Amino acid sequence: MKQIPKIEKYMTTMPHTVARDLSVVKGLELMRMHCIRHLPVEEDGKLIGVVSDRDIKLAASFQSDSALRIDDIMTPDPYTVKLQTPLDAVVSEMAEHKYGCAIVVQDNGKVVGIFTAVDGLRVLSEVIQQNYRAVS
Repeated sequence: MKQIPKIEKYMTTMPHTVARDLSVVKGLELMRMHCIRHLPVEEDGKLIGVVSDRDIKLAASFQSDSALRIDDIMTPDPYTVKLQTPLDAVVSEMAEHKYGCAIVVQDNGKVVGIFTAVDGLRVLSEVIQQNYRAVS
């Protein structure tokens, strides 16, 4: 019987992170420049939140003041997992709570990866293709 892969196999490594005092405008620019939809928020090297492109776009639509900062709109205490967490546990938790991402951290709390709903769809596609080819 095959062993369920760990999240480290499918995560995006070295995600872009931002400081809590970054302006929302700069956060949106960063997301657009790197074609990403989630930014872990750190303070002194520790994860304190996450912000999504939806959060930023919504905030930017209501707030014309460029002084609005990431920590004004971030979600504190985001869903985190360790490198060795089984993939099925991560996707199950994300689906149950409608999380858009899981931040992958080392034991010391350092952010080392991110697994998004899009990553989950890629895994699903891979599994479907493998199973379909196996039957054909």
